[in-house]
Amino acid sequence: MAKPIVLIAEELSPATVEALGPDFDVRYVDGTDRPALLAALAEASAVLIRSATKMDEEAIAASAILKVIARAGVGLDNVDIKAATTAGVMVVNAPTSNIISAAELTVGHILSLARHIPAAHGALAQGLWKRSKYTGVELYEKTIGIIGLGRIGALITARMQAFGTNVVAYDPYVTSARAQQLGVTLLRLDELLAQSDFITIHMPKTPETTGMISTDQLALMKSTAFIINVARGGLIDEDALYTALKSGRIAGAGLDVFVNEPPTDSPLLALENVVVTPHLGASTDEAQEKAGVSVARSVRLALDGELVPDAVNVAGGVIDPSVRPGIPLMEKLGQVFSALADDPITNIDIEVRGEIVEFDVNVLKLAALKGIFSNIVSESVSYVNAPLLAEQRGITVRLLTDAVSEEYRNVLTIRGALADGTQVSVSGTLTGTKQAQKIVEINGYDVEVPFAEHLIVMTYVDRPGIVAVYGKEFGDADINIAGMQIARRKAGGEALSVLTVDSPVPVELLDKVRSAIDATLLKEIDILEA
Repeated sequence: MAKPIVLIAEELSPATVEALGPDFDVRYVDGTDRPALLAALAEASAVLIRSATKMDEEAIAASAILKVIARAGVGLDNVDIKAATTAGVMVVNAPTSNIISAAELTVGHILSLARHIPAAHGALAQGLWKRSKYTGVELYEKTIGIIGLGRIGALITARMQAFGTNVVAYDPYVTSARAQQLGVTLLRLDELLAQSDFITIHMPKTPETTGMISTDQLALMKSTAFIINVARGGLIDEDALYTALKSGRIAGAGLDVFVNEPPTDSPLLALENVVVTPHLGASTDEAQEKAGVSVARSVRLALDGELVPDAVNVAGGVIDPSVRPGIPLMEKLGQVFSALADDPITNIDIEVRGEIVEFDVNVLKLAALKGIFSNIVSESVSYVNAPLLAEQRGITVRLLTDAVSEEYRNVLTIRGALADGTQVSVSGTLTGTKQAQKIVEINGYDVEVPFAEHLIVMTYVDRPGIVAVYGKEFGDADINIAGMQIARRKAGGEALSVLTVDSPVPVELLDKVRSAIDATLLKEIDILEA
């Protein structure tokens, strides 16, 4: 029997091929040579790439037997995940391969800014001896502010504490117990900005976090403070940053990522108080080797029909067909749950009710955690690291099963307690021959709402005319309401309304609606495809 063909489209470490083992026919192609790539893909069961090879719909369609696209790294901008999912092709990456490298690069930027190392080197290389111009500051007893206390943030914390610094952090999803364990003081974002001497950002890039550091936030910082971003381009408003740096509002910045890469036209490159690197967060020999070995192992698992922990679009493995449709539903429920949680999560119960409990449903627990953390941590979230992310945050997680489901054939629920004592819950089910995904409960209110890309959830005191009020506000703003359902426990009591809308809703409009109806809860939830 012929061995499955595994195509390596870019230069990877020798350890990658060793990790694949002898069971595959390993072939090589230049992934940037489009005709050669498409021809080679025709016979491939798996392809291993880095960032230069574009696996779009055309490339995915080039092979009728392609089962896996493996990206030896974290980012997946060069992979059309939707097209891969439609074609039944698994996409895997190496989400933990670069965390140490990224943390160390962050520390390098902090040291470079504190001691003017790049500028001093440049001057001396030109024969200029300018000791007084490049007088720096010590890190000892300075305050380091970390925005996003995930795994990279925790690694930076340990390294900066070795310098005798005081570490503070902002992360709305980290409990005080976890912060205390790390020796970190949790602050509000405005407090962190005002108190820190060095600020480093480690957040995911979402509609909510894009531009999260802009003019108003920079104005809160000390004039002697520095800000560093090695996470995602766009978390800092680059125009606002340029103005703050040019005017001396803040002392300097270290940037490894940019909105547009390469940032050839960016005025930031001309400033003396900026240290820049060309997206080097994962550019170490060790990170590249870890990435290659990690995805090679995932390819082996996928082609052997086993569960692939680092699959980003579909779960591989020996999962019963009755359970498999619940995986993307549970991920989406997780996204809704985390969006509704306004305080740190302390414990999570993942409940599976109905006939599917006769099968192994542990993967649904992993899917729920993957969905919960997908928008609240900076690193990629997979089935293997999601439980670790919960453990790191001191979150207790239980999987509960019950063969009895009274209203639906099967019901999946995520229920959790928050640090402020409140509880959040969301339930979903699959209905009809097409297994349509629906939300059937939110915080104890019974609803039946199909999933959509943009959801709005609000609660308010039920009274005449409320629907007309927010309907007019959305209509005046040219926001089309595609669907709506209202649930209540009693007339005149609190009502919950769930809207599906055709486009994102500006924050200003949400605030206006919240005020107009005196809403106790109003959230827009943007659902990422699982």
